[in-house]
Amino acid sequence: MSVREKLAALGLTLPQAAAPVAAYVPAVRTGNLVFTAGQLPLVDGKIPYVGKVGLSVTPEQAKEMAQVCALNALAAINLVADVDQIKRIIRVGGFVNGIPGFIAVPAVVNGASELLIKLFGEVDGKHARTAVGVAELPLDAPVEIEMTAELKA
Repeated sequence: MSVREKLAALGLTLPQAAAPVAAYVPAVRTGNLVFTAGQLPLVDGKIPYVGKVGLSVTPEQAKEMAQVCALNALAAINLVADVDQIKRIIRVGGFVNGIPGFIAVPAVVNGASELLIKLFGEVDGKHARTAVGVAELPLDAPVEIEMTAELKA
């Protein structure tokens, strides 16, 4: 089953890649690796929930937004290589805009990781990961995700 078919089975679709909000490109391919820029949880050009996790955004909402970020990262990859050419997700970096003392950062980033495992399986979808709490994110986003993927030869 293709990535798009798996997404459809989950009730999801691959969005259009978000336009950069600064001086960068959404994804860069080098050899059989693709590195994405940090992806915000933009849906139709807007972030559904803004602010700090634990204050104006619940951890559950932030986890949903991490999934949106992962979808946006896949869309960025799709700009430089068809998503069905992804062999393995290598690494995910997750950044969570939480209130001081918010330590459930890994649970929020699981929104991205769990989706990738559903799409690519336990072996190829499970990845190395960083989950970091930060003081602020661009556009007051609650979460940002970046990704590295290996493409099929």
